[in-house]
Amino acid sequence: MPDPSLLLLIPAYNEEARIEPVLREYGLYFRDNFQGRFELVVVLNGCRDNTRGVVERVAKEFPSISLLDFPAPIGKGGALIEGLKLASKAEIIGYVDADGASPPHAVVDLVKRIGEAECVIGSRWLCGAVLHQAQPLFRRLTSRCFHLIVEMFFWLHVKDTQCPCKVMKREVVEKILPSLCIADLAFDVNLLVAAKQAGFKILEVPTEWTDKLGSKVSSSLFRSSLTMFLSVLRIRMIYWPRVYKLLRPLGLGPLEAWVYKKLRAPKPRSVQNPEP
Repeated sequence: MPDPSLLLLIPAYNEEARIEPVLREYGLYFRDNFQGRFELVVVLNGCRDNTRGVVERVAKEFPSISLLDFPAPIGKGGALIEGLKLASKAEIIGYVDADGASPPHAVVDLVKRIGEAECVIGSRWLCGAVLHQAQPLFRRLTSRCFHLIVEMFFWLHVKDTQCPCKVMKREVVEKILPSLCIADLAFDVNLLVAAKQAGFKILEVPTEWTDKLGSKVSSSLFRSSLTMFLSVLRIRMIYWPRVYKLLRPLGLGPLEAWVYKKLRAPKPRSVQNPEP
């Protein structure tokens, strides 16, 4: 049976120094080991360095690689929302980070499991996960605190919502895209909650992972954590229709915009379909 067509997204913000070897690794691996149609799209999110030039140079050698460029910062989640609008190009859509923490074969491992669920996600916290370099202790502690909050709010029963190695069927993306509004790092929670509310099955499997130096999350961990907490609260309100409808007339938009601006975080987008 031939491999399905795959669209892989990589959101990128000022990744000039790290992204070239990652793109070459993915380009070579999928050219030599994947029989289906493969396209990798780098979504540039307000880059102020030469990330675009690097991607364009590599793309000349690998026709499967292309880019979308958004000159103004739209956040990692915002970049992924824009990339997911290309879902009609493939049967399976996935995404990974620009730092190469997830190797190409880890993505293929998820694709092979797609027959068991409509959405298959990698996990660093399940037995069997291979961690060549774990995250620093404090990041692991904040990760577990965030996990408890998400589980308390949504009962996803997912141990690692934030692992940026996920694949899903095109029908999932087409169904939930109007419900995706979180532009910051809590986007993954938004996506999983929307998929669950839409009735799709989520399968979490052990993955292979290497923590990379230069993480933008580690350099602003407190601010990122607070932003993600506020965004998770927002998702909870959206999927609590009665409360959401009561709060909308209060005009919280300006206050919300002010808070996200103070946190130097991308403001959530409007929700087109807040009902579960």
